[in-house]
Amino acid sequence: MLRLYNPNSGEHFYTADPSERDSLVALGWRDEGIGWIAPKESNTPVYRVYNPNAGDHHYTTNLDEKNSLVGLGWQDEGIGWYSAEKEGFAVFRQYNPNAKAGSHNYTPDVDEAIALVTMYHWRDEDVAWLASGY
Repeated sequence: MLRLYNPNSGEHFYTADPSERDSLVALGWRDEGIGWIAPKESNTPVYRVYNPNAGDHHYTTNLDEKNSLVGLGWQDEGIGWYSAEKEGFAVFRQYNPNAKAGSHNYTPDVDEAIALVTMYHWRDEDVAWLASGY
């Protein structure tokens, strides 16, 4: 999974598509390289939704969460990638209640997750899904 950062909004964006990454880099996003490795398929999809009002993406394995956000006006962008099954590396989710965009961060890096929670007062939302590597 490719990880990008928008220095204007503070949003991190994740995609499996190198063409999508290249388009965003051309628009000023920073390419942060590989965030983790996702399996090509599994029984656990990671859904991608977009809030056109805030310019923010959200990613979740929870179908009810995805459908709730779509009901609130978020755009359903389908399956972004898949989670590993039982054996994998945790990808942690943190939430910044003060951000208008980029309010969630996803990382397999335990130190990054801990720093956001302890130093910058983000909320720990536990494991979002599993990576097959990173």
